[in-house]
Amino acid sequence: MPRIEVNEFYCKGCDLCVVVCPEGIVAMDHSRLTAKGYHPAYQTDASKCNACTNCAVICPDVAITVYKEVRS
Repeated sequence: MPRIEVNEFYCKGCDLCVVVCPEGIVAMDHSRLTAKGYHPAYQTDASKCNACTNCAVICPDVAITVYKEVRS
């Protein structure tokens, strides 16, 4: 199952990943702050992720990694 991982050390809460996600499954966590004082992005529903990589490509701080299922 595809999923994303957000490295909160680099995420500055710019919200660009939320805007470009075609499935609408990336959101900002407004209930907490990172060590640098930003609201981090997170994936709300991994089952709907299609691994399009839009979020990772648009992230200016390279804070998002997309993992795809590898089939042999």
